[in-house]
Amino acid sequence: MFERPDAGERAILVHLNLYLDQEDLGELAELAKSAGAETVHVVTGSRHKPDPKFFVGIGKVDEIKNAIAEHQADLIIVNHALSPSQQRNLERALEVRVVDRNGLILDIFAQRAQTFEGKLQVELAQLKHLSTRLIRGWTHLERQKGGIGLRGPGETQLETDRRLLAVRIKQIQQRLDKVDKQRHQGRSKRKKAEIPTVSLVGYTNAGKSTLFNTLTGAGIYAADQLFATLDPTFRQLQLSQSGDIILADTVGFIRHLPHELVAAFRSTLQEASQADLLLHVIDAAASDRAETMFQVNQVLKDIDAGDVPQLQVYNKIDLLEGVSPHIDYDESGTPCAVWMSAQTGAGSELLLQALAERFISSKVKRKCFLPAWQAGFKAKLFGVAAILRESINDEGDCELIIEIDKKNLGLLKQIQTEEYMDYPFKNQPTLSLSVHPEPVERLDG
Repeated sequence: MFERPDAGERAILVHLNLYLDQEDLGELAELAKSAGAETVHVVTGSRHKPDPKFFVGIGKVDEIKNAIAEHQADLIIVNHALSPSQQRNLERALEVRVVDRNGLILDIFAQRAQTFEGKLQVELAQLKHLSTRLIRGWTHLERQKGGIGLRGPGETQLETDRRLLAVRIKQIQQRLDKVDKQRHQGRSKRKKAEIPTVSLVGYTNAGKSTLFNTLTGAGIYAADQLFATLDPTFRQLQLSQSGDIILADTVGFIRHLPHELVAAFRSTLQEASQADLLLHVIDAAASDRAETMFQVNQVLKDIDAGDVPQLQVYNKIDLLEGVSPHIDYDESGTPCAVWMSAQTGAGSELLLQALAERFISSKVKRKCFLPAWQAGFKAKLFGVAAILRESINDEGDCELIIEIDKKNLGLLKQIQTEEYMDYPFKNQPTLSLSVHPEPVERLDG
């Protein structure tokens, strides 16, 4: 009886043309490379529908078997999601390990996870994936001799494995619930302090981590590979004229992200759904740019972040000819896109300017008059507004120039105010950037 082999590194990629909007073969090669596999051969084909037994059809199975012998491959990576029975049948026929696209992505996530929460989330996703394949993936555990008193240990082993999986999944879920409470507390503190949160989102390998390092100097791992970084990172930035913001780097998205990962990483992905603004990082040099933007927006809808305002960042313009850094504005004069290169830093100051414009648009400037008997009210203003200028006359009366969020304007009804305008924001000098290099909060347990 054929047993499942150990994982190999010399891989044959299998891709079928079945339908529109399916997985990309080039992307599978990048995923295999990111997982540490060496691609030695590619098998392609076309079908009207998947074969219910092998997914690829008996003729293609023979072709793959010959390729295994010719290239001494020990791993088959299929660019589609296989059912448990299809995976078992292929492994039994080919006598090498077979991994489908979802399993490959789960393996990459397991390699990349560094924090306590990330490792728990990946393990949860892997266990949920394994629980659907336990009985069909390990046929030697189902053998029975038959008859009363003659049942083999296989049935007992399966029941034990199911129970252990269920217990471990429950334990991980309980631990993740505690981590989620910590995240909620962190978000509550930022909301109470009225510090806006900006989350970096985008297709994997679009340059999010490189951009994050360029803006913050965080030094997190960044490489030209899919899912180079997995765990979320937070840093605090100070933008001239618009105050502090929290910048969050999140996991990259991909076509048809496995449901197990979406469910396991829901607490992490909530950083995007709870953000005040999303920086949608786009590979401007990619030929399938429009498709990847669509896929990212689909995932955002799945995690209830589809309605969060976006500022598009067209990255990697250093790979394009005739494109210089610039800001695109919508009909209302609000920045909607920034063209830049995170690798060279070209256009980074424009991104800072666009961020400041987006957040300052929700603030107004007011000139406030506080008679001496109302001087105590100034303490309240310091809690909700930025004091731009202050002067006190001989009678103790105070004149303040403040910048305050529109939602806090009701507080000013208790004092005498008038509108204050100095000059349009777009004509101000280049913005400066202040970086707080230490993480805002530790989430690694």
